[in-house]
Amino acid sequence: MPAAMHALCRDCLSQIAPLRRCPHCGSPRVKTHEELFSLTIAHMDCDAFYASVEKRDNPELATKPVIIGGGKRGVVSTACYIARIRGVRSAMPMFQALKLCPDAVVIKPRMSVYVEVSREIRKMMNALTPEVEPLSLDEAFMDLTGTEKLHGAPPAVMLARLVKQMKDELGVTGSIGLSHNKFLAKVASDLDKPRGFSVIGKAETADFLHEKPVRLIWGIGPAAQASLEKAGIRSFSDLLRWDQAALQQRFGSMGDRLWHLARGQDRRRVSANAPVKSISKETTFFEDTASLDVLDGHLWRLAEQVSDRAKARELAGRVVTLKLKRANHSALTRRVTLHSPTQIADKIYRTARSLLDQVGDEGPYRLLGCGISDLAPESQADDSGDLLDPQAGRRAEAERATDAIRKKFGDGAILKGRALR
Repeated sequence: MPAAMHALCRDCLSQIAPLRRCPHCGSPRVKTHEELFSLTIAHMDCDAFYASVEKRDNPELATKPVIIGGGKRGVVSTACYIARIRGVRSAMPMFQALKLCPDAVVIKPRMSVYVEVSREIRKMMNALTPEVEPLSLDEAFMDLTGTEKLHGAPPAVMLARLVKQMKDELGVTGSIGLSHNKFLAKVASDLDKPRGFSVIGKAETADFLHEKPVRLIWGIGPAAQASLEKAGIRSFSDLLRWDQAALQQRFGSMGDRLWHLARGQDRRRVSANAPVKSISKETTFFEDTASLDVLDGHLWRLAEQVSDRAKARELAGRVVTLKLKRANHSALTRRVTLHSPTQIADKIYRTARSLLDQVGDEGPYRLLGCGISDLAPESQADDSGDLLDPQAGRRAEAERATDAIRKKFGDGAILKGRALR
């Protein structure tokens, strides 16, 4: 006997028989799946988050292509789906994005606004389950095991209610991936964007993965993909032909992970208390560059984003790290330990810039990143300066004042010159 099918109207949240349209509200947004009401591991990913917030705050942008990013030498942070249809992608150089989409509206990121919206979304998720594991401002894992009795509805219904609440109360949309582990939930959330609700059940896992490319695996970047292709591994079916020992010998610890993921196995738990070990941000250039002026402009923007995330989490870092990747994918990493933790963008930037100067002329580079680690509560930060930099305290005070002004009047109220490079 085939398993009974279950269906959910994503608009009125009615649990219904499998039909093309909801008999209660007439909506065609009906989700049907055999395991719909038994799966409990979810991944929620906002749709073009920064751009969605900007369109919410300025309804005149609703039908226009919107790009969030820097000046002519900057890169795309994100783009709305109208711009994406034209070929615009995250990390693309701004000049290239504007060639593809010359009528785009370009907006500087307003991180303080995005952080506030993210906090409201987090509250909504925490109301569903205490097991929420954030990945960034706009995405998180959730484990809703055992919550059906609490809410009087299966996890799928509560997840549909979550994204409906996000749209109704915050004006932003999100996509849901629902499955039996974290790996598959994250894969599912990206299958039907925007406003998607995708399910990968236990029974279909093997068939679903069989011919899928290994780049679906979170963390498999261009370098790892090239290494796998060199071994003849392009799809999950290729991975299945390798035994566990051979994969471990060839790829180390990643080989063991690949062996399990090829079979749809992921034992990682959704952990709300997983400690944040570092905060970092990086960008990949479409064209390799050795220009210090170009690198400096990107480095400042990365330091600002790291600082914003640290402030949002009320954390500070004692170690500042600079990451560079050459055209041949070889990496350079430099780090320095500060006398006290910091979350100040100016301090992060100046420290990372000194590390960049120490590297010398070893470019061109295809990737630049910076971050902080050895994290501590922001109360332990001391940005009063020292003998080598007595003006650091004044710059930190100015940055705090700037943060307050931006929070009240918007991120565009004050803009540093170096941010335009």
